[in-house]
Amino acid sequence: MNNKNISSFNLSKIRGIVFDVDGVLSPSTIPLDPVTGMPVRMCNIKDGYALQLAVKMGLKIAIITGADCEAIRVRFGSLGIADIFTRAGQKLPVLQKWAEDNGLSAEDIIFVGDDIPDIEAMRFAGISVAPADAAEEIRQAAKVVSDITGGHGVAREVIECILKSQGKWMSSAKAFGW
Repeated sequence: MNNKNISSFNLSKIRGIVFDVDGVLSPSTIPLDPVTGMPVRMCNIKDGYALQLAVKMGLKIAIITGADCEAIRVRFGSLGIADIFTRAGQKLPVLQKWAEDNGLSAEDIIFVGDDIPDIEAMRFAGISVAPADAAEEIRQAAKVVSDITGGHGVAREVIECILKSQGKWMSSAKAFGW
């Protein structure tokens, strides 16, 4: 298993970050709505703060998930994320098109994923990150395995390290509000 810390990479040229949702931006175990039976996802507020700040600081942020849920579009859209791709059975083609549309090379991108559907996208990205509780195959494939479990601040950790390396963390008035 790769135990490198994300801060051991040169993050100064990272321009895009892509996140899976379930198991990354929300915990792997999620409650079901008692009426509809649909998953009810929880989100980490510190991840949310970091995501909206990353957008304000000019990083390209995308969500690529196999889920089809209006709550995902609403939550992450409210943070300023425009590129939200749901029902992505195959994530790599979506990632490659997003990168091309945004003028990004693989080396410009970090992909954060936790399970088998993420592995091809993780192999494409310049840096891949897995939460501590990701599937074994994903932890093996990731360049970085966080000490943090999915849904409990992985996005915050990644974004904070990138913005600090680029001199953008707490660097302007944009950092002190939503």
